[in-house]
Parts: sequence; C-alpha cells; structure tokens
Amino acid sequence: MTQAFDFLVDKNNIETFEVHPALVDQTHTLQDGEILFKVQSFAFTANNITYAAFGNSHLKYWDFFPASDNWGRIPVWGFADVVASKVGGISVGERFYGYYPMSSYLVVQPAKVSAAGFMDAANHRSHLSPIYNYYMRSSSDPAYSPDLENLQSLFRPLFMTSFLIEDFLQDNDYFGADCIILSSASSKTALGAAFQIYHNRANGSPRVIGLTSASNIDFVHSLGCYDQVLSYDDIAQLDAAQKAVFVDMAGSGQIRAKIHNHFGNNLTYSCSVGASHWDTDRSVDNLPGPAPTLFFAPAQAQKRTQEWGQDKFMKVSGAAWARFIKDATSWIEIEECSGTDKLSTLYKDMIAGSINPKVGHIFKP
Repeated sequence: MTQAFDFLVDKNNIETFEVHPALVDQTHTLQDGEILFKVQSFAFTANNITYAAFGNSHLKYWDFFPASDNWGRIPVWGFADVVASKVGGISVGERFYGYYPMSSYLVVQPAKVSAAGFMDAANHRSHLSPIYNYYMRSSSDPAYSPDLENLQSLFRPLFMTSFLIEDFLQDNDYFGADCIILSSASSKTALGAAFQIYHNRANGSPRVIGLTSASNIDFVHSLGCYDQVLSYDDIAQLDAAQKAVFVDMAGSGQIRAKIHNHFGNNLTYSCSVGASHWDTDRSVDNLPGPAPTLFFAPAQAQKRTQEWGQDKFMKVSGAAWARFIKDATSWIEIEECSGTDKLSTLYKDMIAGSINPKVGHIFKP
C-alpha cells in the first residue's frame, strides 16, 4: 500500500515540487459535519499546469487546498470514496466526482446535501467559485459509468470550459469574425472548443484555425475539427484581411503579440483561457486591436443558468458532452500510473510540455 502523501508545489516557482507524507490520512479524527475522502483517481493535464500558473492570480487556485508556507497543492478533477463520515445523508463507501488536491486524502464539510451531491462549506473555500466546490454523487449522476471514469476525469471539466467558450462566442455573434483562432490547439480544452465551433455551423459559426507546435500538426489536423492547422512559426500566412477572434490557450505573450500585430484592428476579440506555455512572458502591453480579456467559464455558466434555468443548461451541455465524448473515444489513449515516483515524472513532463497529445494521463494514489 502506497504511503499517504501530499504533492506540494512551490507557489512562486512551479518547477519546484516535493512529495511529503500526508498531513491527513486514514487515521484522521473527524469533527461533526465532516467527511473524509480517499482519492481513488484523478486526471493530470495541461489544464492543471494552468491552475498552478494562475495560482497567485485573482482566480486563487492555491486557496482551494491550502498547504504550509510557500507550498501549494494543485487542484485536480477525479473520483474519491467516502472512508469516514459524520454527516447525515452521506455514507461510507459512496463515490463522488469533483475537485481534489494532489493528495491521498481530503476532509470536506458538506452543505446543501442532496441526492445529487453537496457543496463543500469549508471557510477557506467560501470566497471561491461554487462550480469548483460541488461534489457530484456518482450513484445519482446520469452521465456516470464506471467504464467512463477516466474519460470523465480527463474531459468533463475541460469540455465544460470548451462548451462555455463556444457558447460565449455564439452569444456575442462570434464578434463578427470570419475565423476563430485557437492557440495550443492540441490541448484538450482547445479541442473541445474547436469541436463545438466546427459542429455549430448551423448557427453560423466561423471557420476554426488551430495553432500548435510543428510536431503536433498532423495529429491536430487528423481530428477533423479544425478547418486549418498551422505552426506558430507560420502565423504570418494567415489572411490578415479577415476578421478574427483569438482564443489564447497557450498564454504566451510572444504568440499573442504575433496575432495582434498581424491582424491589427481586424482582430475583433482576444481572450485568454489557459497557460500551457506557462514559462513564457504573458505580459505584453500596447498591442494593436482589442485588449486581451481573461475568460472565466463560471461567469458564463452562471449567466446561462439564470437565462435558461438549471435543467435546460444541463440538458444542452450534456448533449454536447455526449457528442464530444463519442468522438474522443476514437482517438484518446489512456495511460494509468501509480506511485509518487511516476507522478513526479508525469509532473516534470507536463511542465516541460513533452506530453503526447493523444494520451490522457490518470493517476491512482
């Protein structure tokens, strides 16, 4: 049995990490109103590096699972089982999908407990976005299947962001653009957004252009959800006379500057979503065209929930999820690993950007 651990990252230099014995393990004594989770599995993707890169920003990703001193615990999406409970309506052995730390165990304080799940009411999470504080009971989740747990961990949170990006763009008539340009086009969030845009032509969606590294061009093109795929070195080949929207998944100031300088005032909207190129300079001032805006998915989710109601929002996003996951199963390769040595190697590879985009990584503590 693997020793319970906490995977800790230096909040000011995310290349530095340490694996520590867990502060919370199976012997933890619960207070009334608490449950103890044993983390069973979680996905680790470029999205988690984005959480770390923006950990100190107003998004406050480090605040979800505090650690000591300058260390932080990166949030991940996955499944955990209840191994101890002092909460009515939540039983030992139940499985929940949600937001966990890169750790073996987690204590939460469930509130608003229902058949579907609960909210963590811990004080340190009260100022954070509710979408990240909800834990979904697998036995009541209509989209849950034991055989699809890995795919759910890998894609469900990312695809919801993808869905909301496209929905936001459509909600704004795609800002009058002839094309939507996505950087880090091989990332799972970009692929989901491209899939949504490409398959929404009936609603007038523009052409989709993917920017990626030269080594990933063939893979990205093979997926069939981009009208055009170019390397970052070939941005100058794009038709600068067309109206364009830039959705920045890479977070590279250099790439953003190339796009803004190339299109100038024909760039009708520019937003930042991720930071897969976390180690490049993200701050570029005085660019031509619109000022880059940070896209915050929970805000669009809240807007649509208020306009449509929760049931319609879940129905529409659920139908989109079902279409996407059917497509994704045709190309994704799942690799599972266990042991903190393997997790450390995976983290270093993800930081270095040397991950095969065809592969989805699942860690089992």
